[in-house]
Amino acid sequence: MGIHFRTLNKIKDDIKVIYENDPAANNIFEVIFCYPGFQALMFHRFANKLKRIGIPFLPRYISYLTRIITGIEIHPSAQIGERLFIDHGEGVVIGETAIIGDDVIIYQQATLGGTGKEHGKRHPTIGNHVIIGAGAKILGNIKIGDNVRIGAGSVVVDDVPENCTVVGVPGRIVKQKFVNPDGVLLHNRIPDPITCEMNRMKYEIIELKNKIEELTSSDD
Repeated sequence: MGIHFRTLNKIKDDIKVIYENDPAANNIFEVIFCYPGFQALMFHRFANKLKRIGIPFLPRYISYLTRIITGIEIHPSAQIGERLFIDHGEGVVIGETAIIGDDVIIYQQATLGGTGKEHGKRHPTIGNHVIIGAGAKILGNIKIGDNVRIGAGSVVVDDVPENCTVVGVPGRIVKQKFVNPDGVLLHNRIPDPITCEMNRMKYEIIELKNKIEELTSSDD
């Protein structure tokens, strides 16, 4: 009875987090029948339970059918925390040894994948309160700290400490955090680290130029 009660609470939390993060969610029927992220998560929780008690084939087959229905592929062995929100969801891939913390948001086309044919832990570990932007790729056995924001289209292959924003290919840590008071990542306001570096080099060149002019004028 206690197990069923905890499962029901998880489902309620999964529905609640959709209402909190998606203003387009109008009623519970839309959430249950029209949100592929919610559906994929429900199927995964069932497949994961079957996997953990040692049932062969069926968990992977459920994962396969879920991908066909929702466009989201979650390996049944992946460990997923509470209140995960997969927004839109099409093309999301979560690998076998991936670990996802609580209150994580993943946008469409994001991948939590491996980097080769290695065995063992080969997929990312995602902390709590992480936002993964559309099309972002997080690859390999790396750790993403709590409260990290990963910009759309970024490719992350190294560990990221807590409270950072990562953008670019390959992903670079940006000091500024363009996040509104509600904790939502503002994709269109993330600074470009390449542009920042170019600007820094530009100022260094100007300083060097001024020094050369000073030396030249002093020789005259």
